Amino acid sequence: MKISTGLIIVAFALPALIMPVHAADAPKPSFDHDVKAVMAKYCVSCHGNRRPKAGINLSKVDSELALVKDPDLAERISEAMTDRSMPPKNKPQPSEAERQVFGDQIEHALNSLNNLRDPGPSVIQRLTRRQYNNTIRDLLGVDTKPADAFPSDGGGGGGFDNNASTLFVPPILMEKYLAAATQVLDQADPKRWKVATPDDKLSKDAAARKCVETFATKAFRRPANSQEVDRLMGLFSRADRRGEPFNRAVKLALRAVLVSPHFLFLVEKDQPGSAPYRVSEYELASRLSYFLWSSMPDDELFRLAENKTLSKPDVLEAQVQRMLKDPKSRAFATDFGAQWLRVDTLASAAEPDRGRYPSYNATLRDAMSEEAIQFFHALMKNNAPVTDLIDAKYTYLNENLAKHYGIEGVKGSEFRKVEMKDANRGGVLGMAAILTLTSYPQRTSPVLRGKWVLEELLGTPPPPPPNNVKVLPPDDHPKGDETFRKRLEAHRKDPNCASCHSKLDPLGFGLESFDAIGRWRTEIGGKPVDASGKLTTGEDFTGPAQLKKILIDSKKDLFVKNLVSRMLSYGVRRGVEYYDTATIRQIATALEQKGYKSTVLVAEIVKSYPFGYRRNESKTEGKP
Repeated sequence: MKISTGLIIVAFALPALIMPVHAADAPKPSFDHDVKAVMAKYCVSCHGNRRPKAGINLSKVDSELALVKDPDLAERISEAMTDRSMPPKNKPQPSEAERQVFGDQIEHALNSLNNLRDPGPSVIQRLTRRQYNNTIRDLLGVDTKPADAFPSDGGGGGGFDNNASTLFVPPILMEKYLAAATQVLDQADPKRWKVATPDDKLSKDAAARKCVETFATKAFRRPANSQEVDRLMGLFSRADRRGEPFNRAVKLALRAVLVSPHFLFLVEKDQPGSAPYRVSEYELASRLSYFLWSSMPDDELFRLAENKTLSKPDVLEAQVQRMLKDPKSRAFATDFGAQWLRVDTLASAAEPDRGRYPSYNATLRDAMSEEAIQFFHALMKNNAPVTDLIDAKYTYLNENLAKHYGIEGVKGSEFRKVEMKDANRGGVLGMAAILTLTSYPQRTSPVLRGKWVLEELLGTPPPPPPNNVKVLPPDDHPKGDETFRKRLEAHRKDPNCASCHSKLDPLGFGLESFDAIGRWRTEIGGKPVDASGKLTTGEDFTGPAQLKKILIDSKKDLFVKNLVSRMLSYGVRRGVEYYDTATIRQIATALEQKGYKSTVLVAEIVKSYPFGYRRNESKTEGKP
């Protein structure tokens, strides 16, 4: 029997093929080999020291430490490599094995942050205007919103106006505080502060001291100490000696309380030593109340703080559930939800052309914003899954906005829950406030809408456009046989634009069935709407419903991580840093394990290390 030479070769080679390669023969995964070398080979030519494209200089990422110091950049690099949006198609491409190991090594580097425990700097936060109004309301029963006359607060890290590092105190603000203190005390019912009255059994000084101490304790959000009360009583005593009536003399001391730093700021006391430490029970109560209510703690939170039981995890969870069901939790929707989704800027940032969109007016605009706020408030109050933000089967409408959407059967100006029969409309991507905010006066903008999805929903903002970018026409009417979409696709052929627009445009195209004020449409200038798109990861879709399904199916992790990061930033009143990465990941994991319920998200944040701990401002940051 003849045996072919080929079979002999295979027979001898087979053992080598089926036996594992000895560990010493295979290169061990490492940052230098699998990340640094791959970036040097495929990335640094465009993203190096000399004119780095999109402002991203990867030549500085020369170690794991440099990488984890900027986890957002690390994840953007990993995403760009694994979703194949980088390198550009006309450049040399890594192998699939290189892409996989590259992503694994970045994940390994980011996991090193799990052992880093740093609650971040503890900058004392001034009350924002909304927080001041709400606190005065709950302290004195006055609902006149005196802080509306204060200078605007601006915005800080994470995009929220409660960022402690940006809340300055200009001189004019102190004048406003003095005027507001006098105003609100004059407007308040004396029963709100007059807890004692001089009589045969209680001297004038004793009654005044009881009023002042009780009021200061509530206003300072922790027990006022004897030295503080003594100083305040000095104001009462001087007024009393001048012959001032009891009420007026006490109110002079109370006015001093309302302009004290202990009222105007969320003061937290430094502890000895350089190690992080748990905040006090009263400080935790204020962190919790200003997180969910944008106001001072109520009697129950004060009682739990006094009993030193608030910091227990099960107690915190119970308080989160109670507080989210309270009507005051609407402040969480207006202060966090509206700022995150950016609908709080609708009045100032969007101005549709009234000639082209005559139905758009202030009443409709306010209804658009209110839909987003009501939806977010209900989501939290009812413990709905956070994924409803992307694809809910309901929303909150009044008659005006329902007509705008073409929905019948909704009567009156009051907002109410409405079940959505159209799968295209549910969730924030079908809300007119978002769609108007991401449009130009005369037309929609797939670029702005795609950017909003990447930035606000997924937390993967694109780099800023190059300076020499071409300006597209202000309207979307076809020019002959060329639709606006074709002009935009031609614009994407510019190599300087293609890498970003390949991510931006498909997301925006998926929302093209909504016009510039969020109405459904089937044509643009007589041409059928083309709402199809293809993501860089390969998924094809047509229209909002299919786009939302892809976001839920394959982008959920990005969405959840971004939501956790934004809410944590708002909760701790600062921008998130690299040392928060482990906390963000832990919360995202807990959220996934518990069905993405919104109450779980909030509870995990208030139980987290950065929410419950602080360090003295002078301490330097730790290193992983």
